[in-house]
Amino acid sequence: MEQKVTFFLGANSPSGFYSLYDQMLDPDTANRVFLLKGGAGCGKSSLMKRAAAALEDVGEQVEYIRCSGDPDSLDAVIFPGLKAAIADATAPHVMEPRLPGVVESYVNLGRFYDHTALRKQREEIAAATKGYQSHYKRAYRCLTAAAQLCEDNRSLLLTPALEARELKRARGILSREVKKTGRQPGVAAQRFLGAISCQGLSCRFETVNTLCRKVYELQDAYGLGAGMLTALAAGCMSAGYDVILCPSPLFPDRAEHLIVPELGLGFVTSTPTLPYPGKPYRRVRIDAMADPEQLRKYKSRLKFSRKVQSALLDEAVESLAQAKLEHDALEKLYNPHVDFEGVYAQADAVIEELLSLRG
Repeated sequence: MEQKVTFFLGANSPSGFYSLYDQMLDPDTANRVFLLKGGAGCGKSSLMKRAAAALEDVGEQVEYIRCSGDPDSLDAVIFPGLKAAIADATAPHVMEPRLPGVVESYVNLGRFYDHTALRKQREEIAAATKGYQSHYKRAYRCLTAAAQLCEDNRSLLLTPALEARELKRARGILSREVKKTGRQPGVAAQRFLGAISCQGLSCRFETVNTLCRKVYELQDAYGLGAGMLTALAAGCMSAGYDVILCPSPLFPDRAEHLIVPELGLGFVTSTPTLPYPGKPYRRVRIDAMADPEQLRKYKSRLKFSRKVQSALLDEAVESLAQAKLEHDALEKLYNPHVDFEGVYAQADAVIEELLSLRG
């Protein structure tokens, strides 16, 4: 079965929910964006799945944006060839139109609720909503502590000498893999490839395998490779290639993976927790670039910090799993009181309008 291109545009991070939804499409060239509004269980994900299937059936490329809290659910679908998208525009990834009526339109799925029936369940709905939010707050506290320990380990090993080695290696890769095009510099789109969710720590390595013929595996146990990835991205853009820069969910200001679609070239960070499962074109051992004396000197401290960090991440995942249970309970309260025939009719209207963009 053909692999689907799947990313995340949000992350559960130490600072809370971190959004890249403003990078979903280039606002200067976007043709059509449907912003879905409505509460739990109203059919947002169902509408997006129906539309994605219909557009795939006629040969359109679809980029699936998964929910960072529950990767089984969709938060958006993007149709790059049409410069169009459908997105869940409710909290925590609230989106407002830039050019309302020209590009973006609201789609109110809340109108398919049976409000009379739902009012009878007010207390149960309020309780489930409150519990859902409290679990997220605890998850973010655990992620903050885990990130601080990770940063402590990184600071022990990240030296100017290591950064110089990374830069030298990056230049060597660029000279071998990236030929100058003579075009204007490329641009970077940001997407999360990984997530910290109710299902644990995950990474959509299959997306890289789908888009890239050559995959470099960066073996990096201590988060030392961001500088190398940034240098590689800058070199590719300077040569005229667009890139997809994938930040770390735990440190959204740092690169964790890099994809250069036009070259079929990818660079993935592989860790003991999330190792790259495929057969790479080449491996780059970032850990081996670290000062061996520093590794020996701080061996016990590094080991202890990683153990505690792992436990904190497990606690965060458990809190997200509890939040998922509360959300599932909330959806069960809503689902029987949604007119799904109306939702599907609305989906078909959206599909018709998207198909009209094919020219």
